[in-house]
Amino acid sequence: MLPHTLVSDERRAAAAAAATAPNGVPTPAPTPRIGLMLVGWGGNNGSTLTAALKAHAHQLTWRSADGVHTPNYLGSLTQASTVALGTKSTSHNEKVYVPMKDVLPMLDPKDLVIGGWDISGAPLANAMRRAAVLPWDLQRQVAEFLVDDAATDATSDGARAPLRPLAGIYDADYVALNQRERADHVLPFPGQPWLQMAQIRADIRGFKQKHALDRVIVLWTGNTERCVPLMVGVHDTPRAMFRAMQQNHAEIAPSVLYATAALLEDTPFINGSPQNTLLPGLQTLAQIRGVPLAGDDFKSGQTKLKSVLMDFLVSAGLKPVSLASYNHLGNNDGHNLSSTAQFRSKEVSKRGVVEDVRVAARENFDHAAGPDHIIVIKYMPAVGDSKRAIDEYVSDIFMGGKHTLTTYNVCEDSLLAVPLMIDLVVLMELFQRVKYQTVDADGFQPLHPIASLLSYMLKAPVVPARAAVVNALGPQRRALENILRACVGLQPVNELELENKAYRDF
Repeated sequence: MLPHTLVSDERRAAAAAAATAPNGVPTPAPTPRIGLMLVGWGGNNGSTLTAALKAHAHQLTWRSADGVHTPNYLGSLTQASTVALGTKSTSHNEKVYVPMKDVLPMLDPKDLVIGGWDISGAPLANAMRRAAVLPWDLQRQVAEFLVDDAATDATSDGARAPLRPLAGIYDADYVALNQRERADHVLPFPGQPWLQMAQIRADIRGFKQKHALDRVIVLWTGNTERCVPLMVGVHDTPRAMFRAMQQNHAEIAPSVLYATAALLEDTPFINGSPQNTLLPGLQTLAQIRGVPLAGDDFKSGQTKLKSVLMDFLVSAGLKPVSLASYNHLGNNDGHNLSSTAQFRSKEVSKRGVVEDVRVAARENFDHAAGPDHIIVIKYMPAVGDSKRAIDEYVSDIFMGGKHTLTTYNVCEDSLLAVPLMIDLVVLMELFQRVKYQTVDADGFQPLHPIASLLSYMLKAPVVPARAAVVNALGPQRRALENILRACVGLQPVNELELENKAYRDF
């Protein structure tokens, strides 16, 4: 039996003691200057994240019909959830929890320096108002802080220049035609991906130098692109990708250019949208350079719930036979997804949630495809960022019966996605500092560049070759919790608690 972790009453948050510890896992303190460059900085997610962190930094309060509010990180795994260290040393039936962010030295989100690109040139304050995600009173107050503190140019009255995105790559072939009206701030060299990628590399270097940053992370939170058809000699190796870029090949998506630029600048890249950005050639490039990649698609509302409920139905011994998912939303993401090619990318991403069910319950199915699964997304401007989601789960049950479970939820799209963005960045930065050593290894090794440990935040996790894809939310969280425990010398989560279940002669 694994040793039981005891926590002393006097030092609940720090005095964890295990009978054995794994090989050393050095995790140095975080470096002081981390930059985050967002692709789609002027969108709902990017402007909301920037404004929220400014509200935290300046301790703003604001009023609504419900009263006075203060900044929080609710919805963030790292900032607002806890980890069970063990049980009290004086009372084995009482567990001790600590905030996840206190288990290891983690980046404080307020310390992030944020920048990025957008095809819309609106200043961040205007983008925030356009998004209409945050309460009006908060928008009013935070707008004055959405300025470039590192800018050398100021107006005659000493005011700082407003935060503005760098010009973004726009290719009308990859996003819906309705995005053309926003594309007033685009990178030059249309149709010349190699030159565009070189400019993105220069932007990353310039941002890092301007703000005296130690490291930068690039996160795609832009429009969903259409998927590219995987082609041998174009997408399968780094060399093939570089050649395709130099030859102006049409099947090199803008997101691939951002990811390639980031890797060549030794900068981690996270894909928060559903398109197949992380091509085989990109994954190979990440492994060659030892730079992390993570994707795909933020798992924030409807799909997160689906990953829990499908796991529940199968774990309960039922046989899910159909899952119908419908949602409508009115933000720019919904506008872009009204185009068939972009919707197809999202549909593929959302379908992955039942993969665990198909594998885990394959003995219950008459065919390999698993339960029927349909997905419908509609654009309805009136609801704005408040996505309406309806799901119907039908399962075969005992003796020929049927069980139907229907859920309806209103998902505040960006207010659920932004905490995930924070978690992805904080954990990506942390796992760059984690190294491990096995008994037969000569020295410490980094974690795998394909950062599948971040799967909890992602709909369609990209994993290393030959690794199993895990979609169920519980196992994804336990994997994160266990790696954090390993880093401080604690055993993996053990819910057996045999000491409370074995017979003892009292």
